[in-house]
Amino acid sequence: MTDHDNNRSVPNALPPGYRFNEFEIKEVIGGGGFGIVYRAWDHQLERTIAIKEFMPSSLAVRNDDMTLVLRSERFSKAFTAGLNSFIQEARLLARFNHPNLLHVLRFWVQNDTAYMGTVFYSGTTLSRLREKDPTLINEAWIRRMLPMLLGAIKTIHEEGYLHRDISLDNIQIQENGLPVLLDFGSARRSIGSVSDETETMLRPGYAPIEQYTDDNESEQGPWTDIYALGAVLHTLIIGSPPPVSVVRSIQDTYVPLATRNIPGYSLALLQAIDRALALKMEDRPQTVDEFAALIEMPVAGIDDVMSVKQPGTMLVPVEEAEEKSLPLKELRRYKLPGLVAAGVLVGLIAGGMLFGGDSAGEEDTASNVQPQAPVQSQEPVAQPGAEPSDQAAAPDATQEPIAQIYVRMNEGEKMSVNGEAQSVSAGTNGFAALKLQPGRYEVVLRGNGQTRSQTINIASAGTWLINPQP
Repeated sequence: MTDHDNNRSVPNALPPGYRFNEFEIKEVIGGGGFGIVYRAWDHQLERTIAIKEFMPSSLAVRNDDMTLVLRSERFSKAFTAGLNSFIQEARLLARFNHPNLLHVLRFWVQNDTAYMGTVFYSGTTLSRLREKDPTLINEAWIRRMLPMLLGAIKTIHEEGYLHRDISLDNIQIQENGLPVLLDFGSARRSIGSVSDETETMLRPGYAPIEQYTDDNESEQGPWTDIYALGAVLHTLIIGSPPPVSVVRSIQDTYVPLATRNIPGYSLALLQAIDRALALKMEDRPQTVDEFAALIEMPVAGIDDVMSVKQPGTMLVPVEEAEEKSLPLKELRRYKLPGLVAAGVLVGLIAGGMLFGGDSAGEEDTASNVQPQAPVQSQEPVAQPGAEPSDQAAAPDATQEPIAQIYVRMNEGEKMSVNGEAQSVSAGTNGFAALKLQPGRYEVVLRGNGQTRSQTINIASAGTWLINPQP
């Protein structure tokens, strides 16, 4: 693929030849909803580096002068939160010099956004590697890769931090076969926490229940990253992540790997993954060392991977972050009670349809509802000060439903969606299921002498849990 083709496939990308002083953009090598990654040439040190740009495409677009412009002034708070988190993450990663952790060379602010320059790692993500050559991955391959990955995670934990975004897309497998744990994804989480208080931007299947909740009875810790790592291993072996943890809290359909008689994998490995994926935090391994002991493998130290060429470091000042990530002993506490009772709407936006053969039975009989929202080919670009639109974008009515909706229903209640009666009822878990296309919906429940309602806007594939309120 040519540089031109790469840049056409990633909207808002900087053009090849664009210069940041000594750095020259050569091509786009990756892009997502929150950032763009470029291959660049360092003319001063004459070497290839990678540059990551904070570019949340849902919040901003690129102007003719290469600066970013908000799509609407209402996105200002979310953009600022994401930008600050991006900078803090760069500062944090710059402190580490571990061969299996992304190494930040420098970061800077320009074009009304921020950039980090990192070592350029050859190879591909674990997600793409599995898609391209699934037969490569077996227990022997996992046992060669995993000790180094455990060492990188342990290094983060020993410094009093958590990664909170371990997934196949955040693990790079270099051409020499060694893994590198990539960015923390903190900007994405910060945007999700302020752009809509009812929306949690997490990777479905990889995030444990404590990342969705807010209660003094539970907290995040090393066990949070261990759950995500267990989900990575589950996906490598089975081909799909485990059921979403927030759905498991309603009806746990997880089938332990140790009971599946999977050929080619030891019982010790499968049982360790099952332990890592325990819904309750206290049932999981509490440290990386404890998890490694279950698999009967060592945790690699830096000396064990010193054969990997260590990246050089630019002599640039790294200021102390004003708001450090909290050490483990001061981690924020999270809450499970009230997740549904308080009418919280949980949008699992980061993935597509999340349920396969392990899904709750209601999905098979879920009602399909057509949206009333008009078709919009593209979200209009609004300059600062423009009024936000209340209309939700929706594709053509022939498109397949993309969202799985679980609605809390009481006995005796009837449901209507956008004024149309729905022939659904609650299952044994107290939830009724719907499948919806993108659009704006008003869900109304009537019965027992009261009316409860909730309006939702669906723009992306995912799973939603709602509890309409009077």
